[in-house]
Amino acid sequence: MGSITETRQFDIPKLCKAGVVVNEGPDFQVEVQMVPVPEPGPDDILVRLKFTGLCSSDIHLMQGDLGMPPMSTFGVRSPGHEGAGIVVKVGANVKNFKLGDRAGVKPIVDTCGTCSLCLVDKETYCKAAIHSGLMTAGTYQQYLVSPARYASPIPDGIPDEVAAPIMCSASTIYRSLVESNLRAGSWVVFPGGGGGVGIQGVQLAKAMGMRPIVVDTGASKRELSLKMGAEAFVDFVETDDSAKAVIEIADGVGAHGVFVTAPAAYKTAVSFIGNRVGSMIMCIGLPPAGTMILGTDPCEFIFKNLTIKGTLVGSRSDTAAALDYAKRGMLHQICEVYPINRLPEGVEKLRKGQVAGRIVVNFDWEE
Repeated sequence: MGSITETRQFDIPKLCKAGVVVNEGPDFQVEVQMVPVPEPGPDDILVRLKFTGLCSSDIHLMQGDLGMPPMSTFGVRSPGHEGAGIVVKVGANVKNFKLGDRAGVKPIVDTCGTCSLCLVDKETYCKAAIHSGLMTAGTYQQYLVSPARYASPIPDGIPDEVAAPIMCSASTIYRSLVESNLRAGSWVVFPGGGGGVGIQGVQLAKAMGMRPIVVDTGASKRELSLKMGAEAFVDFVETDDSAKAVIEIADGVGAHGVFVTAPAAYKTAVSFIGNRVGSMIMCIGLPPAGTMILGTDPCEFIFKNLTIKGTLVGSRSDTAAALDYAKRGMLHQICEVYPINRLPEGVEKLRKGQVAGRIVVNFDWEE
């Protein structure tokens, strides 16, 4: 018997569709090309993705502006880290997945599993972590290999177009909400909250009993934010003083928590707390390296008991928790679905900041 268990149930091609980066760097472009289907090892699964989400972090990796080695250093041409699909091949040692199971691929594909960070639920900070779409082929590629131990099982009842963004945006903001230690009833502000991570945060905050306020601009983001549970939407273009408007909504005192998912919002994040004592500023969105400084007069920290804290992507347990919210009907579709041939168009729209919620790409649909 070989190292791979196969079945005739799945006809696995030699080549598959993928969004491939051309001219990596500030002037990058994405093309849909045919690339080889990878072969899983004995501890791996091969996943045929049905959907991939498009995340702003993908733009950073294609531009190479996060201060990390570029994708090409690792021989990677396809970014992406929000994939949902089915297992079509399993390695001989795999016990936790079988053929036909649903599986998700996340921003981190694997970790060492044994370091002090992995052992205390800080696995996403593991120095040996392998990052999807940077160090290994990402979810813009239809067929992907993933270590079986780190892939996320997707429960029945959650559509793939909902599950794909949960792999990053929902699990990432879930982690931040949990680490904020805010209680039910707290006013929480999402500047840039009409985007993919923020709008998932609105839903989860609402489910946790918090009171979300979105600061963003545009009719589509207003409509989506209010539909997904925001108690108020402040349009920073139409409003003379967004901070004042937020403070008035938040009992005239200010926000208990500010969750910064849009890097441009770091400049004004502290202003939303008003006179609230004990507020949390949670840093989530990644700006280009060296372009943004967040802080204020130390007296503000002292007299207002202010905390500024950062969180990275969600762990496996965070993803499982976010999927459970979706299974219970508390996370809804926040995406616009594009066919695979329009993936480059979706990337350009995302690069220009024109996306309300998420764009997800359907590998099985072509116009």
